Amino acid sequence: MVELAKTPCDVLVTDFAMPEPGPDALDGLRLIRRVRQEWPSIKIVVLTSVSNVAILRSILNAGAIGLVNKAEAIELVATAVRHAGIDRRYVSGSFVTALAEAGAETESSPEEPRLSPREEEVVRLFAKGRTITEIAKALNRDVRTISRQKRDAMNKLGIRNDPGLFAFVRAQGLG
Repeated sequence: MVELAKTPCDVLVTDFAMPEPGPDALDGLRLIRRVRQEWPSIKIVVLTSVSNVAILRSILNAGAIGLVNKAEAIELVATAVRHAGIDRRYVSGSFVTALAEAGAETESSPEEPRLSPREEEVVRLFAKGRTITEIAKALNRDVRTISRQKRDAMNKLGIRNDPGLFAFVRAQGLG
């Protein structure tokens, strides 16, 4: 963040997950949100190998204008930067496909699905390592209800498995 304050730029290219060199280091969604807040005119291009649709959607919702898959050709970074320079969104082909399969828009700002308060509560507890049975007991609900709420939340987010749900919760800072 110090470099951005010292060096004016039009486009910031960043990796989604960078090793944290210090206690104040930012990456992922926290970095994108902070840049959007402090330097709203800077366009953000994010490089990532993440394939979790919910996280990809969150990256775009947080304010990234470019989203490049690290597994695709490196030349796509330059393409994304050129698009950002003319205020046009660029999303790698593989991500476009994944977002389209999940029903997420890529041209306009994709709207993040809203979880109900109960779904969010179940997801948070599950991400903290609680089992469905433990959550049901703690919330005084039926196991089938908790299971359905978890499944509904995952469907809304476009997440297909538990590791994907854990990754989403970690990326969002919900856990």
